[in-house]
Amino acid sequence: MVATTPFLEGEDKLGPMESRYVNVESLPWKPTPTKGIDMKILLIDEETGLMTALFRWEPGTVLPRHEHVEVEQTFVLEGSIVDAEGEALAGNYVWRPPGNQHVARSPNGALVISMFLRPNKFLDGDLAGQELK
Repeated sequence: MVATTPFLEGEDKLGPMESRYVNVESLPWKPTPTKGIDMKILLIDEETGLMTALFRWEPGTVLPRHEHVEVEQTFVLEGSIVDAEGEALAGNYVWRPPGNQHVARSPNGALVISMFLRPNKFLDGDLAGQELK
């Protein structure tokens, strides 16, 4: 496993067994393929697809239909995310099993932390066939 935190100052000076303390405030927001959703990658392993990231959803954003290839976990820090199965409000957690497909939206905006074992696979529209990275 070769996990890293993009833009982590001084990571290149750390040994492979040393802890990584991340000043999340200093990490840049990066646009995702979905307009209205930006992310800060906290941990990523490009070889396996493992990723933990903060996602900032603008009010009214819709994430097109996608499939969770492996287990996906999300904890809502602010706002809410909604799909046909339910709503996760601030302070709540939702996880999805491999193969779960859905369209997610955030009517009023949200800040969430999500953990993936493999990237999502988009199924519809302009993002079809792409993976979230």
